[in-house]
Amino acid sequence: MRKMMRLDKLLAHMGYGTRSELKKAVKQGRVTVDGKQVKDSGLVLDAHAAVVCWDEQLVRYREVVYFMLNKPQGVISATEDYRERTVIDLLDAEDQVLQPFPVGRLDKDTEGLLLLTNDGQLAHELLSPRKHVDKVYEAVVHGEVGDAEIRGMASGVALDDGYVTMPARLLVDNREIRDDGEVYCSITLTIQEGKFHQVKRMFEALGRRVVYLRRIAMGPLTLDEGLALGAYRELLDEEVEMLRQHRVAKAPFDTENQA
Repeated sequence: MRKMMRLDKLLAHMGYGTRSELKKAVKQGRVTVDGKQVKDSGLVLDAHAAVVCWDEQLVRYREVVYFMLNKPQGVISATEDYRERTVIDLLDAEDQVLQPFPVGRLDKDTEGLLLLTNDGQLAHELLSPRKHVDKVYEAVVHGEVGDAEIRGMASGVALDDGYVTMPARLLVDNREIRDDGEVYCSITLTIQEGKFHQVKRMFEALGRRVVYLRRIAMGPLTLDEGLALGAYRELLDEEVEMLRQHRVAKAPFDTENQA
């Protein structure tokens, strides 16, 4: 779809400077359009079709951005903070221009998948409790986790503030006795909410303690295992389309057949 706009507006939108700064840069010959040097910053062009270069570097016009971040521990899920490092600080300057924000949040000491975007409508729909979007976590839990805990998660857990969670799906992946003689279980938990510290509080309500936590999926989006902690990448077109298609509300878990 064609989107006609002035050259200086396109460059300003992508963070290259103010209108006056851009007018000067264009006159200095720093900008080319379709391989030709231009002198008029008011040139009208098709933002999606024109090949614009700034100092011989391609300018990629974007209105919305979608990033998958493998969040490390020690970073908070916020757009800005005067004391703590935020997930936005992990982005390159050029990827901060369109002001993406985290869709939901992960605790400071939680790792894993975090979606960053400036698509407010999509973010709202992915976070809406009515949509029942799956959020899948891997965790290491101190203490025995077995059939009783699986049933407890499936029926909903009363948290410390009295709130009863929606049903959750719990799988026990591994059990080990460590050198300290204590039992630790590796688990996978799927929830459809996003309450404050929810996974940790659910296990605490069952008398267990989460010692490690990371998110590996949100809706149809799965963490790219090739992403190192702290690294991110732009979503593929098919991943964005999957998220858009996932807007349709689904039913809550069918927990009748869980152990």
